[in-house]
Amino acid sequence: MATEIKMPQLGLTMEEGTVERWLKSEGDAVKAGEPILEITTDKLTNEVEAETDGVLIKIVAKEGSDVPVKGILGYIGQPGETISGTAGNSAPVSKASPSAGTASVSDKTAGPSAPKKILIIGGGPGGYVAAIRAAQLGAEVTLAEKQYLGGTCLNIGCIPTKCLLHSSELVSQIKEQGRDIGVEAEGVTVNFPQVIAHKNAVSHQLTSGVAALLKANRVKVIDGEASFTGPKSVMIKKSDGSSESMTPDAVIIATGSVNAKPPIPGLAENENCIDSTGALSLEKLPASMVVIGGGVIGLELACAYAGFGTKITVVEALDHMLPMLDGDLTKIGVAHMKQMGMDFNLECPVQAIEKSPVGAKVICKDKNGNEVSFEAEKVLVAIGRRPNTASLNLDAAGIDNDRGRIKVNDHMETNIPGVYAIGDCVLGYAQLAHTASAMGEVAAENICGMDAAYDEATNPTCVYIEPEAASVGLTEEQCKEKGIDYKVGKFPMSANGKALILNGGEGLVKIIAGSEYGEVLGMHIIGPRATDLICEGALAIGQELTLDELVATIHSHPTVTEAMRECALDALGRPVHIPPKKKK
Repeated sequence: MATEIKMPQLGLTMEEGTVERWLKSEGDAVKAGEPILEITTDKLTNEVEAETDGVLIKIVAKEGSDVPVKGILGYIGQPGETISGTAGNSAPVSKASPSAGTASVSDKTAGPSAPKKILIIGGGPGGYVAAIRAAQLGAEVTLAEKQYLGGTCLNIGCIPTKCLLHSSELVSQIKEQGRDIGVEAEGVTVNFPQVIAHKNAVSHQLTSGVAALLKANRVKVIDGEASFTGPKSVMIKKSDGSSESMTPDAVIIATGSVNAKPPIPGLAENENCIDSTGALSLEKLPASMVVIGGGVIGLELACAYAGFGTKITVVEALDHMLPMLDGDLTKIGVAHMKQMGMDFNLECPVQAIEKSPVGAKVICKDKNGNEVSFEAEKVLVAIGRRPNTASLNLDAAGIDNDRGRIKVNDHMETNIPGVYAIGDCVLGYAQLAHTASAMGEVAAENICGMDAAYDEATNPTCVYIEPEAASVGLTEEQCKEKGIDYKVGKFPMSANGKALILNGGEGLVKIIAGSEYGEVLGMHIIGPRATDLICEGALAIGQELTLDELVATIHSHPTVTEAMRECALDALGRPVHIPPKKKK
């Protein structure tokens, strides 16, 4: 007798799954425990295994079908066996769409007006979050994406970079910290193709999850490139060569940004000059690399490759690096990167790039006006990003912009009613994935009749150098510029037990607070788990918490979070685990 293949329940809240891919075809032999298909649910991709030996005699749920938990996916039986009755022909049951049902039901649920029709251009962390939020609010949502869901962040940005950094940090910990903590390993090597394969696997899992989430929220996804033909009229050129015109009630532009290409002589002609995308897909580990640019992208990738053993030379036209961070954090970060063997050349603008037997020669001028040059196998150009709006035809819509960066208000509205913009493509805001997501929710909520505004005050900046750094709110330098009367608390990671265990106690927590009331104005962290810890500072600023309230909150021991409370105690002048400040 045939055995049913059923949709498994992979979590208490799971109601249905999507058939992603069949690994076997009808008529194929299968063995118990052998994977026969892949399903997706939320952000997970899982394999369904055969429960018995036999032959896959019937596939009921086709690829792309939504099937409820315990719903029938197919049947395993013996060669020549058939399914009795109509069981083998029954279609998988899926949840009815909001528009399903009789006319009378539709009339009742539609209310006084039909759902808003929203077009979102771009499927990155801003676009797909906006799409889901709008769908939650009852809108009829279409998302157009010309390249890949998840955008730069999931495919060629945040996530892939952190994969490389994790692999690199593990190598560094084994080689540099292992012996000290009693873990000795011989012959530790870097299998760079596997590093890249792991990065690709993580990205694929997350982007597949985004596709599943959009489908679960009934967002229509179009594979194509959108451009404006009028104020709210859009033409989408699909990947199959066809076109579709749309005039939705509202449009959200979420096209992000792309790597900037500076007009450096010789750059375009040298195949050994790469951008961040190229740095995330190299086939072999380079022995040396010159990094042009001392910003976040350049230094994160520099740290990753330095950990793998690549000789890194950084050239920066300015006299400082990482300007978005508090100066105390930058000093610690640069000192550590120098310990990793990285060389820094500040006030050293690039003049040209030439061919070299090694790979490429970068010709610069130092701060004294003398010509200097640096040779390496690869040259990473990381001097910033520009808005990805060139193909949108903004002029046809009359959308106000500054060299492609779209001007918006705090509701994310452009100058054209019903047209919104979010993320890296807008003017005057932080270019971060979580910025785009927050803006996406604001735009969706405003379109759907809510009153939402974007507030950058609680927006953290995270820099995944080694050790990682994070910042939210005002820096000490900004307080001085604004004439704010403030006080400072500092707590070294060397006085925190968990930080000592994790990285030897390298790092610092710094809190800026108002002098009179002690309200938290800024928090700045460099050290282990800094990018996870920074949300305490964001919450404190958003809720207008004071130093006293941070101190009154019990922090668990032993954790790095204790450093937050200790830092607040220092700002109040009563530290426990460091000596008190000397009175002036």
